[in-house]
Amino acid sequence: MDVKELESALESILFAAGEPVGVERLCLGLEVDRATMDAVAQRLMDRYSYERRGIRLVKLDTSYQLCSSPEYAPYVRKILENRKPARLSQPALEVLSVIAYFQPVTRAYVDQVRGVDSSYTVGLLLERELIEEAGRLAVPGRPILYRTTKNFLRSFGLSSLEELPELPDSSKEGGQMTLELEAAVARLRQEQAEEAEGGEEP
Repeated sequence: MDVKELESALESILFAAGEPVGVERLCLGLEVDRATMDAVAQRLMDRYSYERRGIRLVKLDTSYQLCSSPEYAPYVRKILENRKPARLSQPALEVLSVIAYFQPVTRAYVDQVRGVDSSYTVGLLLERELIEEAGRLAVPGRPILYRTTKNFLRSFGLSSLEELPELPDSSKEGGQMTLELEAAVARLRQEQAEEAEGGEEP
C-alpha cells in the first residue's frame, strides 16, 4: 500500500476499534515497520489538526486512538452525556498520584505512604479503569501490584508517563511527599480543565 492507503487503513482500524490499538499490532496487520507506522500516524495527526477536524489522532504510550477534538468537547457532552463526569475525590487523587509515580506498587505501600487504609479507593480507581493489576509481588502472601492504565494517560492528556511533572524532592517522606504527589497530579487536572478538559472518545 502507498502512504495514502496506509492513512486510510489506519483511520478505519482506529475508528472501528473505538479504543487504543498497540503500534506493534498495527504494524503486523498492515505489514509495515514501526518507523513507517509512526510517520503515517503523524501525517494523520497533522492533517486533522491543520484542517481543524472534529476528531484527533492521539498517541498513548505505545498505542494510537481516535478521539473527538478538545474544542468540541462541550457539544459532545451536551448531546451524549446526561450528567457531568464524576471528579476524583482528594483521597482518590492522592492514591492515584502514589501509584502513578511509584508504579507498580502494592496497596500496602500506598497505605504506608498515606497512613490510612486505601482499599476502597483502590477499588474505585480500578472501576474507573485509571489503574489495573500488574502481577503480584514475589513475597509471602504475593500481594497484587498496581499500575496506571492508558485511560489514565488519556484522562490527563499525557502521551507517556515520562510527561508527569517531576517531583521537587523524592527523598522526602510521609505527609510532605504525599502533598507533593497530590499537587503534581492536581496541576495536570487543572491544565486539562483550562484546555476544555481534553478530548472525548467518539
